[in-house]
Amino acid sequence: MIAFANLNAQYMPKNLPNYDIKKWHFGFTLGMNTMNFNIFPVDQQDYIDTIMVIQPSLSQGFNIGIVANMKLMTYLDLRFVPTLSFGERNLNYIIKTSPGEEKLYKKTVESTFLDFPLTLKYKSKRFEGNLNNMRAYVLAGGRYSLDLASQKDKKGTSDEVVLKLNPHDLMITGGVGFEFYLAYFKLGVEFQMAYGLINVLDDKATIYTTNVEKLTSRMGWITFTFE
Repeated sequence: MIAFANLNAQYMPKNLPNYDIKKWHFGFTLGMNTMNFNIFPVDQQDYIDTIMVIQPSLSQGFNIGIVANMKLMTYLDLRFVPTLSFGERNLNYIIKTSPGEEKLYKKTVESTFLDFPLTLKYKSKRFEGNLNNMRAYVLAGGRYSLDLASQKDKKGTSDEVVLKLNPHDLMITGGVGFEFYLAYFKLGVEFQMAYGLINVLDDKATIYTTNVEKLTSRMGWITFTFE
């Protein structure tokens, strides 16, 4: 029985045996994301101000994209995956409305990002035996994002103060994933994180930004790739 099992594992057929010989591959992606902020407070906060606490909170969204993958070396690829990401980011404020009284306010920033990531992908060999249609990989790179739903130029009313963010953002990215060679295509499942490098907060001071020195983006997503 042991010998038969070893023989069966040894001759497990490989799907798409010539797939990795090709220079270029194309496909598409579908995924779910979370969007958030990193808040950098000013050095000397004015606690006499009405803003007492600022706390970001996670929210979920989804993304779709197309894949262009170029083979650089046997186990190294260069990937360009233009993506459209939909979601929102939230900031919760505890505001002093009167002496001894505080209220919680939530500011929601809806975002539609057009992302242009350029990523290096380092792959392992295909696993052996019964797992020879699977491999692991790591990702690292950067991305430029344009927020198509930015409210930077929107004017608030007397009852509403708009939290204005700059539409342009630069991020560094990293992640891990697994690939599964199926009969007719390759399926990838990957997890990535992105951290903003620039301040996206508009420089006009409002009640919501008085004690904030800098606001940067933070994102995470699980993506399914079909190539």
